[in-house]
Amino acid sequence: MSLASTSLNVPSLGDYAYDWALVDVETSGLMARRDRVLSVAVITIGPDGEQTGEFSTLLNPGCDPGPVEVHGLTVERLHGAPTFDQVAGRIGAMLQDRVLVAHHAQFDYDFLAHEFARARMWLPVSQRLCTLALNRQVDPPTDDMKLGTLAAHYGVPQQRAHDALDDTRVLAGILRASLREAARLDLPLPLVTCPPRAESQFTPNPPKTPCAYRNPGRLVPGGPLQQGMKVAITGETAHARAELVGRAVATGLNMMTSVSRHTSLLVTNEPGSASAKARRALAEGVPVVDEHTFLRLLADVRPGTVHEATAVAVVPVAEPEAEPVVGPVEPVPTATSAAPVPQASAPPTAAPVVPVPAPRQPSSSVGILDKPLAGRRVLVLGGTHADAAATRTQIVGLGGSAAINLSASVTDVVLLPGGEGDRRMSRITALGLPVHDVQWLTAPTAASPVETALRLQQPYVMPRGGVIDLPMPHGSPAPEWYVTAGWAPQSGYEIDVVAFLLDEDEQVAYDGDFVFYGAPESPAGTVRLLTGGPAEQTIALDLASLPPATRKVVIAAAIDGATTFGTVGAIQIGVAAGSSGAPLARATLDAATTERTMLLAEIYRRGPVWRLRAVGQGYDHGLDVLVRGYGVDIAD
Repeated sequence: MSLASTSLNVPSLGDYAYDWALVDVETSGLMARRDRVLSVAVITIGPDGEQTGEFSTLLNPGCDPGPVEVHGLTVERLHGAPTFDQVAGRIGAMLQDRVLVAHHAQFDYDFLAHEFARARMWLPVSQRLCTLALNRQVDPPTDDMKLGTLAAHYGVPQQRAHDALDDTRVLAGILRASLREAARLDLPLPLVTCPPRAESQFTPNPPKTPCAYRNPGRLVPGGPLQQGMKVAITGETAHARAELVGRAVATGLNMMTSVSRHTSLLVTNEPGSASAKARRALAEGVPVVDEHTFLRLLADVRPGTVHEATAVAVVPVAEPEAEPVVGPVEPVPTATSAAPVPQASAPPTAAPVVPVPAPRQPSSSVGILDKPLAGRRVLVLGGTHADAAATRTQIVGLGGSAAINLSASVTDVVLLPGGEGDRRMSRITALGLPVHDVQWLTAPTAASPVETALRLQQPYVMPRGGVIDLPMPHGSPAPEWYVTAGWAPQSGYEIDVVAFLLDEDEQVAYDGDFVFYGAPESPAGTVRLLTGGPAEQTIALDLASLPPATRKVVIAAAIDGATTFGTVGAIQIGVAAGSSGAPLARATLDAATTERTMLLAEIYRRGPVWRLRAVGQGYDHGLDVLVRGYGVDIAD
């Protein structure tokens, strides 16, 4: 089967021609560092789209197989199957010099990486492609991005869901169809570079037991310690560091690896040392005690205040009688060239936010009459950054969704000065999309002359500062929420998406509550960073399992080097329930011109429910300043 679309006369597969290794694994659980692979299937496909090899096997994991009701792999079925190390060589040979392809590829990649590490072998993969991320770029009119849903959309037969071999055969059909769509839209493939990784490099540290007590503040001179105090240690100690930490944790203290303005005290026998912790303690005025005094104080630690339990409320989901409100819009300050370190404030006490019901139908007459661009997705090309940002704001104000990339859901294009030279214009012309000048927004036509397939349920369009409740239907387990940030692919810079788990003081409880590329998973696995491509990163959150201290999760982006968000343009965020869910809501965020860091979204608790706020606040300083503002510092 050809991977190119003949309807567009694509003469060569070009950027879409690779040797592919399609993979699917069934596992005993969801955490690669803990759980095991129960079955694996690999299908190889050449650059012409033809299959060149196939292998599948059950595996004996040597442990409980986990959710048998999902994968059907009982202990009896797995008995006598080979162990992973017995087939690792064959799997590695099929992966060698090919691009690994999977649906939610980071999941399969991480599980294979751990299994290869346990077998004392390297995973021979240098690039991977996620068909989930690819279809988020294509944006087909499907209710979600599950493998079965995409198979039905693309006409790929599916026989046995959660069977590794059948899922991989289905994946092959989805890959071929998705590549045809990418070629039709002239989309760059979201390939992810996978450098060699050793076990110690990608296995998170064992989970630290979260401190159960709120931070009562700093140690008062001559006063006692209190449960929940944040304590750091630096320099040489007479007792082993592990012994001191263990004794302190047992009394209810919160032992930190760095010093911030919220540190209660620093323990050191060398207060005049040049260590990073000692310098920071001096700068912040943090009390300092020696080891002997600390041990004496440990004998009488006073009771603290227990964190209020963080729980997810169940919010009924009901159909609205009229178009629902997403809001209110909370004011967002305008960034300046001398933006301060963000001290995230508590959400304002505005009128109650309306819980998000089932999304508005695009054919709603109320939405079309009241908002002329309701149900439309508009791409803006050209113009200065400020003009493009103003135009996108105008589109959102008219009820439309502002796109940042060409996709199957784009219905209209607005051309600003210079936009005619955009590389996407030739493909827009070939697709027959209507192109307008900016004046069109003063009186947009009621219907697009090009028929574009839309989802039955369109995502909410959130303005900058907009707030929604995250619904949890009755009778369903709380799903993970996925907040995905995407931008227009360009070369010359890298964007890092990060997350901070903040306590009542708007600070991380400890350093592990900062999730970034170097530590892509919080120790308990409740917040994870996922990379879908060079222009897409996702923060996955299990709200039901957040530590008790976590009151808010702040998601931000930072640019390495001198590049600013004025060069990057808009950042689009989408929030979805589950890894394959269709977006519940979207927001297109424009920073001003000179910012190098940007707060994208906050997920915070208000009473019994969780809310998401689209922030869009930029700052001129780098990620290091942002990190320190939330209480993370370099440990010595």
